[in-house]
Amino acid sequence: MGLFDGTPLERPVTCEDCGKAQDNCQCPRDASGGVCRPQDQPVRVRREKRRGKWTTVIYQLDPDATDLKAMLKQFKAKCAAGGTVTADGVEIQGDHRDLIVEYLKSLGYPAKPAGG
Repeated sequence: MGLFDGTPLERPVTCEDCGKAQDNCQCPRDASGGVCRPQDQPVRVRREKRRGKWTTVIYQLDPDATDLKAMLKQFKAKCAAGGTVTADGVEIQGDHRDLIVEYLKSLGYPAKPAGG
């Protein structure tokens, strides 16, 4: 399906962000199909104390537009700690809030620390 489908002026539907045809576009997309760039995701990083130990929680990432498993792998390597992907975000063992915020900013996310 494209613009002027079936006519001599037929053109494929293109991505509004990169300009490539929809079939060749590699832009991250959210659940509705719209482009969801890192700049559009207001990521928050908080730390929580669970059973006497600190846990860093990264939330407000779009799970459809962001590869959370690959991002978790990068966080674990950067912090030298374990972690997991949950329904509401990514968790890293230990208090690494400031390190994670700086790393997310270097990736283009408008990350902010949350909580105290």
